Amino acid sequence: MSSDTSAGKTLPGDPLPKGAPPGGRRAIAVWSVGVSVYFVAVIFRTSLGVAGLDAADRFHVNASALSTFSILQLLVYAGMQIPVGLLVDRLGTKKVLGIGVVLFTVGQLGFAFSPSYGMALASRALLGCGDAMTFISVLRLGTRWFPARRGPMVAQLAGLVGMAGNLVSTLVLARLLHGIGWTAAFAGSALAGVVVFVLLLLFLKDHPEGHEPEPLPHQGAAYVRRQIATSWREPGTRLGLWVHFTTQFPAMVFLLLWGMPFLVDAQGLSRATAGGLLTLVVLSNMTVGLVYGQIIARHHAARLPLALGTVGATALLWAATLAYPADHAPMWLLVVLCTVLGACGPASMIGFDFARPANPPERQGTASGITNMGGFVASMTTLFAVGVLLDATGDDYTVAFSSVFVLQAVGVSQILRLRKRAARRERERLVASRVETVHVPV
Repeated sequence: MSSDTSAGKTLPGDPLPKGAPPGGRRAIAVWSVGVSVYFVAVIFRTSLGVAGLDAADRFHVNASALSTFSILQLLVYAGMQIPVGLLVDRLGTKKVLGIGVVLFTVGQLGFAFSPSYGMALASRALLGCGDAMTFISVLRLGTRWFPARRGPMVAQLAGLVGMAGNLVSTLVLARLLHGIGWTAAFAGSALAGVVVFVLLLLFLKDHPEGHEPEPLPHQGAAYVRRQIATSWREPGTRLGLWVHFTTQFPAMVFLLLWGMPFLVDAQGLSRATAGGLLTLVVLSNMTVGLVYGQIIARHHAARLPLALGTVGATALLWAATLAYPADHAPMWLLVVLCTVLGACGPASMIGFDFARPANPPERQGTASGITNMGGFVASMTTLFAVGVLLDATGDDYTVAFSSVFVLQAVGVSQILRLRKRAARRERERLVASRVETVHVPV
């Protein structure tokens, strides 16, 4: 029996190429430690989504100032993506994840005890900095421990675990917040950061034995510029960024901050009912993530149709909800909207499936960082736009939430512009890899 080996390219169903990570139980155990760090980071990241109204009362701020919490957090997160990608490529996963855990745990503790709006802002910025170091590291961990053909499913599972963290925020942290109070809820949740830090120190390894990456010569600023420029020149990297940009942000904006105020203030629901709908977004995300991962692993050509289909469905349901000819949209429509919003996260993961085959292993962290910037830049822009428009229009959510369509239009136009170039480049790489095929006995 023989197998095809190439630079990170393995077709579904092929045997493992020579030198490919073995996967298996050991890989699952190590990867689970890394994913647990990301799980906690998402709990901390989304904790403001269930505490938005409480934060407005605690710090006596309006909609624009409230949105600044999430905007600053995402600004730091997005701005850190390329530096984090470079750090992961240089230092490895364990060191970068360790730094991230310390930062986001201190940020969560600071938010718990912040006596003022300014200190709370600083705490969220610190949290965003630590959070930024988690997902790219987990993606890199997956590529080091699992064969390339498992990439789409491993990435979707990582996203699913992240959404489970969102679920904890929605169900557990929200109840703690209203049961034991602001300080106790946020400070108590910070203990989870300590737990995963200990697990990381004891059990996480960057790669399996015998699969050490080639050492990268460090050339200072020249190395950094080359990594970024070479990754950016690949159409697949840029397409991945725009897919992530266009698909992720509607659900992110809804879950991170504006979903609860919209459902309570604009739709007249109770907090409990609104929390149930936010939970539905998360559950839908987890279910769709498994489906999308299986489809893409078996049918690589389904990537773009799934991404664009998700954008179209999201825009349609968003418009139907905002334009409903009554004071409040019916519950069935809100349920369908939240179900469709759940597909946004899994669709954004498709962006990495364009960037991954476009770049060799030594650039995976940098390329993933560029891709991951997309959705967070879009989310940050929309969070700001919604806050400003709400203040300017006297809390008119129809006008404020319509800003979503502008960013979707920009993103779709870029996807359509890049799709043919990315597909042609990917075919060229596949042909080249077949020419250089090495047959090894298995």
